[in-house]
Amino acid sequence: MANNRPQMVVLDGYTLNPGDLNWNKLEALGTLKVYDYTPPELLIERSKTAEIILPNKVLIGRSVIESLPHLTCICVTATGYNNVDLAAAKARNIPVCNVKGYSTDSVAQHVFALLLELTTQIGAHSKSVHQGNWSTSRDFSYQLQPLIELSGKTMGIYGFGTIGQRVADIALAFGMKVIANHKHPLRDARPGLRFVSLEELFSESDVISLHAPLNEGNKEIVDRSLLSKMKPTAYLINTARGPLIHEADLRKALDEGLLAGAGLDVLSQEPPPTDHPLFGAKNCFISPHNAWASQEARARMMDLIVENVAAFLSGKPINVVN
Repeated sequence: MANNRPQMVVLDGYTLNPGDLNWNKLEALGTLKVYDYTPPELLIERSKTAEIILPNKVLIGRSVIESLPHLTCICVTATGYNNVDLAAAKARNIPVCNVKGYSTDSVAQHVFALLLELTTQIGAHSKSVHQGNWSTSRDFSYQLQPLIELSGKTMGIYGFGTIGQRVADIALAFGMKVIANHKHPLRDARPGLRFVSLEELFSESDVISLHAPLNEGNKEIVDRSLLSKMKPTAYLINTARGPLIHEADLRKALDEGLLAGAGLDVLSQEPPPTDHPLFGAKNCFISPHNAWASQEARARMMDLIVENVAAFLSGKPINVVN
């Protein structure tokens, strides 16, 4: 340690803080170095004196962990931690801590931003107006396509954790019916909600919103078979993980009209290739994995990171995932 202050390195801090937040609270806990991005070839060099490293998506594999003699804690600046070799860290008694719960409101809001764009097409209508189409219209009002009212429709939620529950609250406020597919229906039962099988979820819902964590059991679970059960008027929203969807199957389903549209914040590869199968798909809106990234959510994440570091330095680490 320099002056008994722990050495800390943020390895890829740009997505968390592109300049509208500050690192002051973290800097108060030790000597801090922040890098916007860290390429693999510079990872060990930048981390070699660090006792605490803070990666977001940088891969921290076994060879990296074994090459950092001063490392005592890994604080992931995200909820997901599949970029860290947990076993290698545990073998050296290095706790790996994550942050969670910071983006619930932001992600739930984004679900409805995507859904409202699909059902009301504000962007398309605004573009039409700016192009002069309203000015030359014979009527005081026009629609580029039928406008859909959410009240009375059925919201189906796959995965009923914290975010799924918040989406349910908002759906109920819109006057929607809510059904869900969930591992713990008895534990999380609540008024106004009915738990159903996965097949029933896809066949009964007017909107399906994905909120389950990704695992080997549900990778590409939304495939041709499930998509074919959807109403042709239904919408699919995914703000969870891209690989939950078989993307080539979704492209075909959209082009064939098996469902009315999709709103996606995540894809199986990020950043996606320029020839991604969903680019150009019919009525498919895609945002660049930023549902979590409101300024308020990122500020909450920053505070949680500080809490994790402070707890570790006090000898009582929290949010340890290994």
